[in-house]
Amino acid sequence: MITIPYLTALTTHFSYGLLFVFGHVRDFFRKLMFFTNDNLQGYAPICLGAEDFYIRRLYLRIQDCFGRPIASAPDVWFDVVERYSNDNNKTLKRTGNISRCLNLGSYNYLGFGGADEYCTPRAIESLKRFSPSTCSSRVDGGTTLLHNELEECVARFVRKPAAIVFGMGYVTNSAILPVLIGKGGLIVSDSLNHNSAINGARGSGATIRVFQHNSPDHLEEVLREQIAEGQPRTHRPWKKILVIVEGIYSMEGDFCKLPDIIAICKKYKAYIYLDEAHSIGAVGKTGRGVCELLGVDTADVDIMMGTFSKSFGSCGGYIAGSKELIQYLKYTCPAHLYATSISPPAAQQIISSIKVILGENGSNRGVEKLSQIRENSNFFRSELIKMGFEVLGDSDSPIMPIMLYNPAKIPAFSRECLKKNVAVVMVAFPATPLLLARARMCISASHTKEDLIKALEVISQVGDLVGIKYLLGEADKQQQERMKLE
Repeated sequence: MITIPYLTALTTHFSYGLLFVFGHVRDFFRKLMFFTNDNLQGYAPICLGAEDFYIRRLYLRIQDCFGRPIASAPDVWFDVVERYSNDNNKTLKRTGNISRCLNLGSYNYLGFGGADEYCTPRAIESLKRFSPSTCSSRVDGGTTLLHNELEECVARFVRKPAAIVFGMGYVTNSAILPVLIGKGGLIVSDSLNHNSAINGARGSGATIRVFQHNSPDHLEEVLREQIAEGQPRTHRPWKKILVIVEGIYSMEGDFCKLPDIIAICKKYKAYIYLDEAHSIGAVGKTGRGVCELLGVDTADVDIMMGTFSKSFGSCGGYIAGSKELIQYLKYTCPAHLYATSISPPAAQQIISSIKVILGENGSNRGVEKLSQIRENSNFFRSELIKMGFEVLGDSDSPIMPIMLYNPAKIPAFSRECLKKNVAVVMVAFPATPLLLARARMCISASHTKEDLIKALEVISQVGDLVGIKYLLGEADKQQQERMKLE
């Protein structure tokens, strides 16, 4: 759990209070000045309520900090398109100019997002042979030799009997969960699971219960209570219980306490669904994810999910499990039956990147990449902490959220970093709780030591300017203690 310093919490509440008050005052005068849309002709407004107010009065003020278009591959350095606004940020227009920036925002963990000497030529060759799209679902004309090879390759990589792939990572969660469980079932979900898993759980019709983030003790408490009570009203036993967790939590940067959670699931006969979107390929001795990192046998994980848009430099997602499970999903999952299959060049990119990771391309580049991302991540994290930033996450994790809290610090940090040619990702409500805004750094194996040092210098300067070194005093104390020990 994140504990907000008292003074920081007070100023953050005050800042949001001011924004809400002034927003409502402006809305009041807007109605008086007849700036309302009277052309509804009896229809109810589509955009109405707190969400619309938040977008108009808070988000639009700083929307230039989000959704910045790029004009190159998402490599270590990339081209960010410059934009301007003539109407107080309601609309943004391109200037035609670009800024060459250091990329600390993309999920390009192993560096496959840019041109690769092994992967890129093979992806281009597959484009010539198969075309950009199959123009069909998997069950019609959308299964090529590449799709079958990819599923075999993924199953072998994650050490599961079988796998099925989809064209979109988000859909992998949101479309699979309603197939796995339905009415009469119980889903127990980590409180910080990704929105795709949340929407999939809601669409399933199952009863949903939430346990405190990464807390095996609270998970056991919830399971024990729900098993004792049974289904609502009837109190019959649950038809099925599914526990959903993530390998690395994308907004926190911490690893799932998988061994403890598996032990609890076995004790209460609950299935475990592991979302490895950010961990597969990025962690573990051979890149096989959080199971390999934490010493967990993949046979103990019933359903393994992952995406290809992070470590593999492609798109899409997969589900891996028993042969019976995968065969069942091929008969019943709408994402397999009705959605267009993954693009053949994208499939070839995944196959090639897995071969590089495993060393099947005849080189040791995969081992070097995995060693480099671990070294880069730990170096960058330790330096940020020394500077006094409040950094979330665990060692070896390539995701490093820096806490900002105050809404005014969101645009200030983002814009100042961009001026110094460092591109960062800002994360705020609704992706995080309202008071827990943050800047999320994603480290790549392709970052050089010079890149990271430059980024640290810029972030330190901007951190001093914006005032987000909340743990500066603690960092100084730790440094003094180290000096005494030396």
